[in-house]
Parts: sequence; structure tokens; C-alpha cells
Amino acid sequence: MVQAYILIQTEVGRAAQVASAISTVEGVTQVDDVTGPYDVIVRAQAEDIDALGRLVIARIQRLDGITRTLTCPVVNVES
Repeated sequence: MVQAYILIQTEVGRAAQVASAISTVEGVTQVDDVTGPYDVIVRAQAEDIDALGRLVIARIQRLDGITRTLTCPVVNVES
């Protein structure tokens, strides 16, 4: 299982609407509206990195109001 944070910039005034729409996408485990350079931060999971890419490109980036995304896969380092 691969997990990632997806940092999202939205059109002005659309963050809450985008966050609400994203929360219904399968594979999304957490959605938060935030302030700063990004408007919404999403935690998502998928079977592998390819499935994660498909989730972001086919299901999240196509939602109305999103202008840019940055996907940050979670790296678990065992010591």
C-alpha cells in the first residue's frame, strides 16, 4: 500500500467546495482546508505508485476548481 499527501491549489474562493468534492473520492483518507501556498491538503492511499498516479490524474485533478497539485508520497524509513 502506498500513501501520499496531495497539496492542492484552488481557484479563489473554491477551497471548501473542492475539499468537499475530494472527500467522496475512493482512496482519499483525509481532507483538510488550510492556509498558505496550498488551499487543501489530502491524504490518500492506493495499492501501488501507478494506482496512486491514476487516482491523482483521473479522479482528483479533473475536479472543478483545482488549478495545481503536488503529490508527496509517504516514505517510511525503518531504522
